[in-house]
Amino acid sequence: MTPTDDSTVQTVPDGSILSSVLDDVRRWFSSYILVTDDLDLDLLTLWAAHTYVALETYSTPRLIVDSTMYGSGKTTVIEHLQRLCHRPVQAASLSSPALLARMLDKEVRTILIDEVDRSLDPKKPGVEELIAILNSGYKRGATRPVLVPAKGGTWDVAEMPTYSPVAMAGNAPNLPDDTRSRSIRVLLMPDLYGTVSATDWEEIEPDAIDLAENLGNAMDEARDAVRVIRPELPERCVGRVKEKWSPLARVAAVAGGKWPTRATELIARDIRDLDLDREEGLTNRPPAVVLLADMHAVWPESEPFVSTSNLIGRLIEFNGDYWGSMSAYGKALTAQRMGRMIVQSSKIHSSKNASDVRGYERRRFTKPWRQLGITFDSEPSETVGTVEPSAEEAELARAWALQNPVSSKCRRCGEQMTVLHYGQEFHPGCEVAA
Repeated sequence: MTPTDDSTVQTVPDGSILSSVLDDVRRWFSSYILVTDDLDLDLLTLWAAHTYVALETYSTPRLIVDSTMYGSGKTTVIEHLQRLCHRPVQAASLSSPALLARMLDKEVRTILIDEVDRSLDPKKPGVEELIAILNSGYKRGATRPVLVPAKGGTWDVAEMPTYSPVAMAGNAPNLPDDTRSRSIRVLLMPDLYGTVSATDWEEIEPDAIDLAENLGNAMDEARDAVRVIRPELPERCVGRVKEKWSPLARVAAVAGGKWPTRATELIARDIRDLDLDREEGLTNRPPAVVLLADMHAVWPESEPFVSTSNLIGRLIEFNGDYWGSMSAYGKALTAQRMGRMIVQSSKIHSSKNASDVRGYERRRFTKPWRQLGITFDSEPSETVGTVEPSAEEAELARAWALQNPVSSKCRRCGEQMTVLHYGQEFHPGCEVAA
């Protein structure tokens, strides 16, 4: 059976037990957890469900339970996950990262970390190793070397798995960028008006145990279908984003009903939030990526070539705090520094135009701009030489060519090349004739 086989999707049809159980879990969360966006209730439900089939999904997103202030219910969420997830363990109770690796060597466990700002305080012994395990263990196959006793009183090194679902709760936790990039986030607010019911475990513990059993049984039944199904994901759900969301999307696809739509909405929301963070400068990007993004902002499509000095001047005017003399680097951007960063990020070197002026060709940056998420439009990644310009475009191109000596003439017909043909030796028709 192939992953795209229609029979795979029908293994657990709409209205199945799994879909019904997921509905029950969502209602449970909605009764005790107050979120800022109701989609987060679906997120909590799918994340709890995926912990039972983490081996089948091959990757597992880190869940961040976040809030702006204390008393928002983060610990309550961790307590509910402790009742509903597969084989949970509180990381605060672990004496060492090595113990965690030994536990995961036996079976996959769901790791829950409350008060993550304190639990993962860099000053605490062993925290760096714990973070390393959390970062590496998001994908199946990750391991950590651990010393184990050997014959004769010696020690051997054993590679033990670190793969496991992880949920972390904290007030705006200051987590490393690589941890955040592997995470999905739920935001909580204080329940000042008694919108949800109080979590009284003395009263509701038996019901939570029954619900967890139903969820575990339903996921066991769906295990084979989750292993082989490959649902269609939204556009741009690729790379690290796909690794985060594919496990939850696969569970949703097998459940059917409303769940595939909910998963798609969650993914689209995450991609939209990432775009907004990037636009507003909230994402910590490497300087070379910032450089490429700023180059795109100051470089109009109508200019196929810009001199190095001109480009530096535009960058400093556009983002003086980053590229000017008062930047954290201590001095203004230079041609050498810009060249190194461009080569580092895209392997593009400067070149000289027909007037022997050194600079950069815009067409060479189209592909890296798209691949780095700086542009998402339909601009081709390579020069399209088979499309002739419209009359209006040609007129504008001729006017530009007369004012800019960097353009060239077709080697066959001798006519001036237009902007759309910049960098080519022939017009498309002449090239065919040649």
